[in-house]
Amino acid sequence: MALPSRAPDGGRISARAADIAITLAVTALVIVWTLVAMRYASESPSRTLIGWALIAVGCGALYFRRRHPVAVAVVTLAVSVVYYPLSTHDGPLMITFALALYTASAEGRFTAAVALGVITLLAVGFGEVRQTAGNRQIDDTSLFMLAGWLISMVAIGRVQRTRIAYLHEVEQRALAAEREQQARARQSATEERLRIARELHDVIGHSISLINVQSAATLHKLGKKPEPAAALATAEEALKAVKATSKDALRELRATLGVLRQADEAAPTAPASGLDRLGELVERARSAGIDVRTRTEGTPRPLPPPLDLAAYRIVQESLTNVTRHAGAHSALVTIAFTDEDVRVRIDDDGRGSADEQALGSGIRGMTERAKAFGGELTAQNTVDGFRVSARLPFTTTGGTQG
Repeated sequence: MALPSRAPDGGRISARAADIAITLAVTALVIVWTLVAMRYASESPSRTLIGWALIAVGCGALYFRRRHPVAVAVVTLAVSVVYYPLSTHDGPLMITFALALYTASAEGRFTAAVALGVITLLAVGFGEVRQTAGNRQIDDTSLFMLAGWLISMVAIGRVQRTRIAYLHEVEQRALAAEREQQARARQSATEERLRIARELHDVIGHSISLINVQSAATLHKLGKKPEPAAALATAEEALKAVKATSKDALRELRATLGVLRQADEAAPTAPASGLDRLGELVERARSAGIDVRTRTEGTPRPLPPPLDLAAYRIVQESLTNVTRHAGAHSALVTIAFTDEDVRVRIDDDGRGSADEQALGSGIRGMTERAKAFGGELTAQNTVDGFRVSARLPFTTTGGTQG
């Protein structure tokens, strides 16, 4: 797990190119050094030929040092063991073993690198001990220097391995943090899209449903061909109701779309929807032919704007379903205040589950609103019709419910 080399322009150098470069550099150093040493010592042509062959094997093996670190270390050690007793030039072929030892340690083969280093020192020490005083190849100082050199190569390789592992961990953590940030951004965008879609569904769906019902009722009355005066009065009443409903729809639509405004645009000045506007909802539902009554239980108290809006939307969507699907004649909206929560209940005398599939999307949206505040919502048939009941706790703020 070696770090990739970088070119001056910031591009990466492939591992193969790096291995070739290092192999050529070490080979050039060993050849030049050996050629210089040959000027001061001579040997038989056969020994020279064998020496150059060993140099070629030892230097060439370095090309495979990262793919087979332990094998290359063993090969370079074996070549050095044969080369130095045989050759009289004493070239720097030992560099190949030192580099292979470093690579083995850096590639995570620390135990093997230590074992090869210890075997090398023991073999050199044992060989020198067996020599007579005048025939020793390495004195004590050189032996200690060799030991320090090999230990340093292993230690530096270990440090490099640790550094690479640390940098890899840092890189993985950075990538994980980036992925998490992107996931959170996607989740936030999805939640915002769903929130806006839910708001648009509640605003447009409620108002269009009322306009549709009012228009259908008026057309039904006019279809009976009443007196001109009565027909005019019916049409005028329907148009006034449609005008009021569409005006409220436009107001709420502007407020909802205000979240998409540019930073330098003014915020909507119209008051946010809440339970204080419940009377308007009731009047619009009544204009569609539904006898809607309201009841308050407990002591009313100011609600946080997000919670107030959620309660309002639940009532609005419930009355929309009553008007559009239930075929009801009357409905009762109950707002109950306790110390811990506000409870909203809408009862109607309609057919309830007969249009359960059509009601599904609206009920799902209301349920999501309640859950966003840590509450709950149920929708079920009753003996007399259908009931929607929601509990919205005060302890959980619904910052996402705009």
